[in-house]
Amino acid sequence: MKKIASIALLSFSVIASAQISLAAKANVLIPTSSASWKNLKTAATNAVEQKGKNITGFNIGLSMKIDLPTALYLMPEVYYSNFSNEVTVANEINAEATTIKAKSSRIDVPVLVGVNVLGDLLSAYAGPVGSFNLAKGDNFGSFVQKVDAKEFTVGYQLGFQSEIKKLIISAKYEGAFSKDQRKFINSVAGSNQEIDYDNRSSLFMLGLGYKF
Repeated sequence: MKKIASIALLSFSVIASAQISLAAKANVLIPTSSASWKNLKTAATNAVEQKGKNITGFNIGLSMKIDLPTALYLMPEVYYSNFSNEVTVANEINAEATTIKAKSSRIDVPVLVGVNVLGDLLSAYAGPVGSFNLAKGDNFGSFVQKVDAKEFTVGYQLGFQSEIKKLIISAKYEGAFSKDQRKFINSVAGSNQEIDYDNRSSLFMLGLGYKF
């Protein structure tokens, strides 16, 4: 009992001494294959050179930063995300390529743990993100979606952010722990076309925020 009371007292003292700040944030979402510096640099460079043509979507939300007595901090966030994936396949009927642009909207809830490297000027963070899909299915031309989106999937995020007074600049990578496998079937009689793909793609996020 004494140990429980001591842990509770210690937890309360840590929370009481923590500094809490809120921020509004927005990110553009760019597909990338991995979190390597080369791939992230290429994705960011292409976004500038192609005037945003490789940007697949966006998210907006709120972030809470809880500064702990050490250099560590806890940062729970909540976002509304909207993005699309493109899948191109050969059409068996007219020999032309068919592109399916599957759109997704979801609520993302990252819970990140960070460390201040250069105080507020530069920090790094990582943690899990839970995603709740808002749209379960869609049809595209003659293709009908036969496997609905999963209601809940889990991924992870890692990245950096810089706070300059009230302005926040961030860059982070999101990968997946669980898949969101989709299947589209061509509804035209005599066609046996099927498209399978994972809608939980890896994303590179570039963002801006404003601290209240």
